Amino acid sequence: MTAAQADLASARTAFREMPGDLRLDTPEVTDGAALWRIARDSKTLDLNSSYSYLLWCRDFAGTSVIARDAHGEAVGFITGYIRPERPHTLLVWQVAVDASQRGRGLAAAMLDGLTERVAKEHSLRSLETTISPGNTASERLFTSYAKRHGADLGREVLFAAEQFPDGGHDPEVLYRIGPLPF
Repeated sequence: MTAAQADLASARTAFREMPGDLRLDTPEVTDGAALWRIARDSKTLDLNSSYSYLLWCRDFAGTSVIARDAHGEAVGFITGYIRPERPHTLLVWQVAVDASQRGRGLAAAMLDGLTERVAKEHSLRSLETTISPGNTASERLFTSYAKRHGADLGREVLFAAEQFPDGGHDPEVLYRIGPLPF
């Protein structure tokens, strides 16, 4: 193993460890309300209907993750799915961390844990997400993920602002990360 590979392995291990007394889990339907609450309280995510979070926890639990505190309460989540046209690509839909847990590296730990789990089941080769310009927390999360995993990062506008029929939406920039080292 080269020094650069050792540094990457060390960085990945550091983020795989959960902060404090938190643990990663696969979401269940009963977690849908908590995911909706965390998304609502984030004040940055597009809030989907509560129904969609219930469906997400039922239909896409295997490609999503939830962080729980010592009492089993949800304190963060990532929702994602495998792209039908790209079966080795995980699209991360939403990342949210409860205000009480921010600044502890939880989002990075969830993202590392999720992609490691999904990689085992889907031969994961790449990760995609979209980020609105100015969302510096998400930009940092995915940029540092690419660096930590020694993967290339490409960006391009996926949906321009004028494509959103409800108006008032910033463009969505597609981040493509890969190839991943799983």
